[in-house]
Amino acid sequence: MKTKTQVCIIDDEKDGREYIALLLENEFPELEIDFQASSVEEAFIYLTKNTPDILFLDIQLNDGTAFDLLSNFKELSSQIIFITAYEHFAIQAIKNGATDYLLKPIKKMDFIIAVNKALENIRKNKAFSSNTTQTNQNNKISLPTLQGFKMITITDIVRCEADSSYTTFYLTDKTKIIVSKTLHEFEETLAEHNFFRIHHKHLINLSHLQEYIKGKGGQVVMSDNSILDVSVRKKNDFLQKVDALD
Repeated sequence: MKTKTQVCIIDDEKDGREYIALLLENEFPELEIDFQASSVEEAFIYLTKNTPDILFLDIQLNDGTAFDLLSNFKELSSQIIFITAYEHFAIQAIKNGATDYLLKPIKKMDFIIAVNKALENIRKNKAFSSNTTQTNQNNKISLPTLQGFKMITITDIVRCEADSSYTTFYLTDKTKIIVSKTLHEFEETLAEHNFFRIHHKHLINLSHLQEYIKGKGGQVVMSDNSILDVSVRKKNDFLQKVDALD
């Protein structure tokens, strides 16, 4: 079990990696640099087996871009701080779940603000996980919002849909709640309440399942009339899960 907050630095410039490492050593000595890399290939190999708490990711690398790298992962729960020499990449970085982004040359104060933001998100995530475990005993779940959090009755959740580092909850009263957390962070908790992940984008409440339509993977119709794809990989497990409900 890791005890320190772990950091990964991906930058194709050695000077860039060394500068970030120096800033971390001087300003955040409690953080631990777990890995450094200069290419998409090296980063991919590392990230398939490891999930750093904070990931510094240069957008333009010699063998591709940060977005090429992230496209290989359905979800990555790291706090991602993008690094770029071009401000026009900022919008794309935000869409890819950026905690923050830093413009080259990196300014010390911008760096400190970005890391503190990442650390605050990590702290909130831990508090959220603890709170979720507790509220599940009452069949409720706490969903963080910009203003605080909402307590939602789990049986009122029809389905959850992933969108990069965000998750949208669709409720029985037709309302939607968008949470800045990955679907993976809810999957294990909700599995205990009759939820099943039929696709990398969809986690459904089997109590609200209305119909299954045959196909290569097939589709489901939910109580809110949404029609969702079932992935081929998940099809057999899904059908077995439904059969077990009878």
